[in-house]
Amino acid sequence: MWESSERRRPFRDRAEAGRTLAAHLQNFANRDDVVVLALPRGGVTVGYEVALALHAPLEVFVVRKLGAPGQPELALGAIASGGVRVLNDEIVAQLSNAAQVLDRIAAEEQRELERREREYRAGRPPPDLQGKVVILADDGLATGATMRAAARALHQFDIARCVVAVPVGAPETCRAIAAEVDEVICAIMPLDFHGVGQFYRDFAQTTDAEVCELLTRAALRRL
Repeated sequence: MWESSERRRPFRDRAEAGRTLAAHLQNFANRDDVVVLALPRGGVTVGYEVALALHAPLEVFVVRKLGAPGQPELALGAIASGGVRVLNDEIVAQLSNAAQVLDRIAAEEQRELERREREYRAGRPPPDLQGKVVILADDGLATGATMRAAARALHQFDIARCVVAVPVGAPETCRAIAAEVDEVICAIMPLDFHGVGQFYRDFAQTTDAEVCELLTRAALRRL
């Protein structure tokens, strides 16, 4: 796991972060067995730059965070394609009626997950991941719930290797996830980590239209 705990200037935006991350992934460049799977929405911009630098295909892997009632940024867990659900047990334990609350939130997020899969794929079939080295890309790691759900969901596809790649992450989260996947590439792991947005000058929300545009550009580049 590549890491740095030093302070540095924030990334200008997700595109710059993706290019920085790609510099630490060059051993995966120009290989027929590598696929970049980006977590939408913000991870798609990062993943696009990584895929461009590695000359690898870019695909999207839809995962939905289960936000706490009244605190949507606080992750109770996450769901992913294939019926995978990952929970932050310590946070869930603080809820009253936890089972009912989780079922309600998960049902809402499942509908959004299915909507995004339809919109982002635009009729394209899911990628064939069997035997592939999959680079799971996002714009950062805070609690890691979304990334854990994605990594666990990938087990059903009989992939050869799972590599989690992010520009920035909480040190303890990066180390915890490293125990669950084959490799973690975290460009910086600042000791003063308080949130992913702290390390971006422009952390505006990525839109569905931007995701679709990047996926289309990546697909056309491969023709």
